[in-house]
Amino acid sequence: MGVLMDTRGADVFADVLDSLKLRGRVFCRCELSAPWALGFAAGDFSHFHVIEQGRCWLRLEGRADAIAIEEGDLLLVPRGHGYQLSDHPHTAPIPLTDLIADSEGGLRAVLRYGGGGRETRLICGSFEFAGPHVQSFLAVLPEWIRVPKDDCHGNEWLDATIRLLRRETQQTEVGAETIIARLIDVMFVEAVRTWLREQPSGSAGWLGALRDPGIGVVLGLIHQSPERRWTVPALAAAIGMSRSPFAAKFTALVGVSPMAYLKRWRMHVGAALLRQHTLAVSSIAERAGYESVEAFSRVFTREFGVPPGTYRRRAQRLKGQV
Repeated sequence: MGVLMDTRGADVFADVLDSLKLRGRVFCRCELSAPWALGFAAGDFSHFHVIEQGRCWLRLEGRADAIAIEEGDLLLVPRGHGYQLSDHPHTAPIPLTDLIADSEGGLRAVLRYGGGGRETRLICGSFEFAGPHVQSFLAVLPEWIRVPKDDCHGNEWLDATIRLLRRETQQTEVGAETIIARLIDVMFVEAVRTWLREQPSGSAGWLGALRDPGIGVVLGLIHQSPERRWTVPALAAAIGMSRSPFAAKFTALVGVSPMAYLKRWRMHVGAALLRQHTLAVSSIAERAGYESVEAFSRVFTREFGVPPGTYRRRAQRLKGQV
């Protein structure tokens, strides 16, 4: 008997973003005048900058080359690198932390700095990610993403989002922080999608693999039904390929084998259920595709370093501290 499956049901990119718990905020508006240069230390946060007025130069820490960023551009530095923004590639930077001192920043924080020359205005913000697979997500992104002004205007969603972000940061009405957090989510997704469209076929890791008609469907099946008893032949048959060519293509595009990806996603599903629900571990094991609690616990402990019960108790304690 045939099995009818809806392969359109899972948005893999949305699933992964949801698992990373993306949180964005604006940490200041900058009104700068030449000469000026800001240094951003390496850390756990990803940053974005909207160039409202003027232009600037981006230089990553340890790199000699600088990249021109023009008025109206959107800049993302997604992987936590140290870098500097400046009016000129050779202007010596001052660490941003030295300039803002003990200020916590925020929507109403305005940094005015520089020597009184040509003006540049920026909206500066950060993205924070949480979850066990943050690094595997960030690893497929480049060190920086620049969405030029023309691309922003050509992308109706991104252009509208940036315009709304500028308005909300200028007016700071009631509820502005909530609206801005949602706008930043949209801006991040649209910027990554804009970058992804420009990448050649076969690049950009699992993100690029989503564009492949066959492998994209398989990723959707795994995300949609992790509890199914998937095998490499079954996944290959779902898209009309034979086992060996499918396994080779999946590994080449995604960066891991089909079974390794399936295990990783099942572990995410199990961890999310442990954090969010009071289901018995046996029920969670079943939803994550394991026939026994013992098998699930063994793989989970190997992945996270602690048994499921300990993981759940730690998550509950952390939730209580928020």
